[in-house]
Amino acid sequence: MIGLIDCNNFYVSCERAFRPDLDGVPVGVLSNNDGCVIARSNELKALGVEMGTPAFELKQLLRQRRIVLLSSNYELYGDMSSRVQRVLEEFSAGVEPYSIDEMFVRFDGFAPEQMHDHAQELFTKVRRFTHIPVSVGIAPTRTLAKLANRMAKKVPLYGGVCVMRPGTEECEALLKQVAIGDVWGVGRRLVERLALLGLHSARDLAQADAKQIRRRFSVTLERTCLELKGIPCIEMNDPGDARQRIMTSRSFGRLTDDRQQIHQAIRQFAQRSAEKLRAQDSLTRAVYVFLKTNRHRPDLPQYSPSAIVELPSPSDDSRAILHAASQALDAIYRPRYRFMKAGVMLVDLIDANREQLSLLDTPQSQAESARSEQLMSALDQLNQRMGKGTVTFGRADAGAAWHLRCANRTPRWTTRWDELPVVRPGRLRR
Repeated sequence: MIGLIDCNNFYVSCERAFRPDLDGVPVGVLSNNDGCVIARSNELKALGVEMGTPAFELKQLLRQRRIVLLSSNYELYGDMSSRVQRVLEEFSAGVEPYSIDEMFVRFDGFAPEQMHDHAQELFTKVRRFTHIPVSVGIAPTRTLAKLANRMAKKVPLYGGVCVMRPGTEECEALLKQVAIGDVWGVGRRLVERLALLGLHSARDLAQADAKQIRRRFSVTLERTCLELKGIPCIEMNDPGDARQRIMTSRSFGRLTDDRQQIHQAIRQFAQRSAEKLRAQDSLTRAVYVFLKTNRHRPDLPQYSPSAIVELPSPSDDSRAILHAASQALDAIYRPRYRFMKAGVMLVDLIDANREQLSLLDTPQSQAESARSEQLMSALDQLNQRMGKGTVTFGRADAGAAWHLRCANRTPRWTTRWDELPVVRPGRLRR
């Protein structure tokens, strides 16, 4: 059996785990630069606030103190996601992260009659150990587990836990309630084509002939059809699989034409990309850099250039990547343009353990390579032990334009020593 654990209103729940005063309050979490709503509490949804609503449209509700808007705190959310995963790993046969707030869990070896009790225990343990509320959906396949999770969340009768067993009357009734467009992997265009065949619900697709579905549509939809019948045929990508390219980019807190500040941003992005590269044990052959002006500002001159610089040899050394990124910036930067976004992408990646030896290698170059590896390893270990950004190549100005706006970010309670709460008699302060 496969379980899908979905953290309810995850970003808001992470905030409430350390701010009990937010319980029952309409809370929204904003995107980078406090632009628009990307997460909503149930109370905020009840007020009719839609996902993606620009923050400026909610000023009146803020002035009336009817809602609370918080800046995104991704460092906290990432750490809380890891904590949820560790709890799940203790009570299951394996965990496959699907997103920051969703994880597939294997329940190999559990008897069918034990499944609901075990799922209920898991539901309780996650809440107790992390203060994050979750929904648990369990079924023989990932597609059905997705639907079971949806029911666990939407139908109060299930109390947050739903176990679907294909072939039962309960399962048939649930599938009949689910529109075909709500099935995992069925897009809007497919919905229209399936409707022409009289397929409108998940149950309709489950009862369809899988081979005909493959002939008319694709092998992907055939697998979905089989999964709805209770036949497992979709495997998750291994979360440990190396990415083929690595990008770090960000919209600036405000427009800027200051070359020094843009250079600082590019250096920060290049260093972060290099860290990700080493974490997946890869090397890059080239560094791609881009800049963007704000196309929504026709009153300003527009210029969105990019450049790629090839490295002398595949590398994961931050110094080589920084040098290439600086060269690329030199090639594309033009004064008087006010930029709103920049990014660094590492491309043409190879496995560091499979790098081919060059006939041009010398004892000196091999020694330099060994020193580089030792230096980068020491750098990464220090940053892992002491906190991200403890040791960097150069420091950025604190008030640089490229820094994100995050006027209402809460403390990073679980990852920053200087932001730990301090308890005093009769009050709690940071």
